[in-house]
Amino acid sequence: MKLSKRSIYIYAVILLTIAVDQISKIVVRNNIVGRTNINPGERISVIGDAFILMNVENTGAFLGMGSDLNPTLRIILLLALPIIVLAFVLRHILKDKSLDNWSLFAFASIIGGGIANVYDRIVYGSVTDFFFIDLGGVFRTGIFNMADLSVTTGMIILVFMSFKKKKTEV
Repeated sequence: MKLSKRSIYIYAVILLTIAVDQISKIVVRNNIVGRTNINPGERISVIGDAFILMNVENTGAFLGMGSDLNPTLRIILLLALPIIVLAFVLRHILKDKSLDNWSLFAFASIIGGGIANVYDRIVYGSVTDFFFIDLGGVFRTGIFNMADLSVTTGMIILVFMSFKKKKTEV
């Protein structure tokens, strides 16, 4: 089966997203002391208190939601369901030839980030989060990782592209 340039582009973005995420997590796991409820762990200030690195193992999903679910529900909601959704999205973008390159990049980033976090849940039982941004209370994030950043960036691009598409239709 010969892959088209378009398919190669999609797979390349997905693989690059996974690689960047997994490499960053390996560096964090090997170099930053982890945070638990007992030991607050190491906090590395990159830019004052505005940008901090730390190592937090998240057993739930976004901001730890779902970490207290029973094991069966956690497998369904945090592993099985995301895998099914990611597979459907991948199938969609491979088949829908009308998607522009920005939308393809966005969807592929979302898929790559999703796969990277699912991989962590399967292999480690948790997802390594390490970035924290606090711009003086004006803007503050939860603790996140490169996969989360890829998913969020992909979603923002899709929102902008949908507005652009609606504007050109009017």
